Amino acid sequence: MHRRLAVALLLAGIALVATATPALAHAELLASTPPANASLATAPATVELTFDEPVTLPENALEVVGPDNVTWRLGTPTLTGATVSAPVTAQGPAGRYTLVYRVIAGDGDPVSGSVAFTLTAAATPATTTAATPSSAAPPRTDPSAGDGGTLLWVWLAAGAVLFAALVFVTLRVRRPSR
Repeated sequence: MHRRLAVALLLAGIALVATATPALAHAELLASTPPANASLATAPATVELTFDEPVTLPENALEVVGPDNVTWRLGTPTLTGATVSAPVTAQGPAGRYTLVYRVIAGDGDPVSGSVAFTLTAAATPATTTAATPSSAAPPRTDPSAGDGGTLLWVWLAAGAVLFAALVFVTLRVRRPSR
């Protein structure tokens, strides 16, 4: 009877850990401005990425590259919760452009990707520029954006349950039956 209980607890602990693996998923991009595969008549003044969890930004987190490796000047990115945005100074010919991003997920792992879009007309910079070069200052993070500590507690709790189940099974197997 006790052996069955021990095996059931062990299987429950394994199932808990096995079903918790989706929590390992990194931040996923939910939306972007410009939207993926959009055709735009004019270049956007700002690029924006919204993730499914708060992220942090490494240096040179965003880049927009177009035909013939034309790059747009990006201002300092800002974070508001799970949304990253940056002003841009767009210039270049009509054609396919790619917004490349590199962020740090809540678990500390890097996440990268890209959003492609098309300009149907050449982009020319405005006479007054609100954007500052991205190397001017490091990005600031929003203090209200979580730090990913919740994920750590989930894994610690799952590990404790599994450890307790293993100790219980070991003690039951080693004890002589009466």
